[in-house]
Amino acid sequence: MINRTRSLEINATPEALWDILGRYMHIDEFAPFVKSVDALTDGEDGVGSIRRNNFENGTTMVEEVIEWQPHRSLRVKGSEFGSLPFREVIATVSLSPLGKSRSNAVWSLDFRVKYGPFGWLLGQLVMKRSMGTFLDANLKGLADKARANQTATA
Repeated sequence: MINRTRSLEINATPEALWDILGRYMHIDEFAPFVKSVDALTDGEDGVGSIRRNNFENGTTMVEEVIEWQPHRSLRVKGSEFGSLPFREVIATVSLSPLGKSRSNAVWSLDFRVKYGPFGWLLGQLVMKRSMGTFLDANLKGLADKARANQTATA
């Protein structure tokens, strides 16, 4: 598996960030590359919740929650990659407090690319970099959404 991890210190508590992340079916409210989400399960969000992310570039990916620790972390497993070159994807978002009103958010992506040795090379030389950009954008979007939520409640 190829790993890409990014982190960002955000001016919000883990609870405030979880208020955003915990709305699992609404990642499109802060993740800039996600155009829309299709909820594939009903009921309360948590382990077993499944969504389809529809990306701005026309591709899709299904994600299922495999770990759910409110205010701390969530882990999802990707599937149904369509035209995306993935064979396997696991994403983890972890939150930890940094004082009274700051948090460290860490978004990690472990992925395996299709196409054997060529796919591994593609993953190392091209996709690892683009996945870093993707994760940075998600973290920035999370921070921006937290800031907007704080402004709306102030």
